[in-house]
Amino acid sequence: MQNENLTFNDLPQVVAQLRDEVMGMRAMLSRQQAESSKPVKENRHKPMTVDEAIEYTHIPRGTMYMKLEDGTIPATKPGRRWILYQDELDKWLETKRRNSVPMTADEENDTILASHKRKPDKHDWQNEADTSPT
Repeated sequence: MQNENLTFNDLPQVVAQLRDEVMGMRAMLSRQQAESSKPVKENRHKPMTVDEAIEYTHIPRGTMYMKLEDGTIPATKPGRRWILYQDELDKWLETKRRNSVPMTADEENDTILASHKRKPDKHDWQNEADTSPT
């Protein structure tokens, strides 16, 4: 609104402008509230002891130490104790999976379409060769 003398006739336009501004602010506030209510992604890069990793993965203690020693499981040993990270364990477990992760219907459809490409018909090639001027 401008700093000028308003008359009674200007009142409907001014009220309409104020209403539009209030509606815009209300929409902005609702967007901000929706964004702030989104769940915060948990930090999965947490250091774990061997006992916590055994409890997390349900791998037997002897197997865990054997895989740590030969470097199969991603871990570090800065001193006398092993340190593992939860996100690295999750990635390792995913890559060592025997069965692949189940795909959604859309992913399966995309995979099928990508694997079945149409090949040109040889019959069409012969027709094009016969009709082309030489």
